[in-house]
Amino acid sequence: MPLVSFSELIAGAKNGKLVSFPTDTVPALASRPDSAELIFTAKERGQDKPLILMAGFAEDLWPYVAGTPEELEIWQNIAKKYWPGALTLVLPASEKVSPQMNPLDPTTLGIRVPNSPIARKILRETGPLATTSANKSGQPALLNLQEIAAEFLEVLALSPQEFETTPTTGIPSTVVKWTLGGWEILRQGAIIL
Repeated sequence: MPLVSFSELIAGAKNGKLVSFPTDTVPALASRPDSAELIFTAKERGQDKPLILMAGFAEDLWPYVAGTPEELEIWQNIAKKYWPGALTLVLPASEKVSPQMNPLDPTTLGIRVPNSPIARKILRETGPLATTSANKSGQPALLNLQEIAAEFLEVLALSPQEFETTPTTGIPSTVVKWTLGGWEILRQGAIIL
């Protein structure tokens, strides 16, 4: 698929197509949550690896999680400290979450706000998107949009002419899961807790 403009990428995402854009960690492969099966198919990814719901604002993500007022306060405090940034919070999922996001355990959901101006600009236009790294399952993450467009012919990849280059670390986000009133590190990434 050729590289596309910002407006073409937004329109494609809203119409349920696969898209790719830079983030602060690695470029994202993304779709509307109700089209998440497209990501699993394109990546040849097993159902045992859930997707992350990414948004431009933290406030856009809280309706997708379910917890007590006390838990929500704890989660929002850690989000205020590390977002936008490379921290993914795995929390109990609300009924609003498409089961396609986490097919084998739809009771939990990973959420994140990236520290990338272009990613947040896109996500503010599209609303929260199902995301993962742009690569075939088991392969290293592709780090430039030209490679992504060549590897995934069905994906609308944002043209580099559409944004100022922002540094990507190439290091995935740290993933922490809320369990029994505390945090469990599922993947150590860019942020050290």
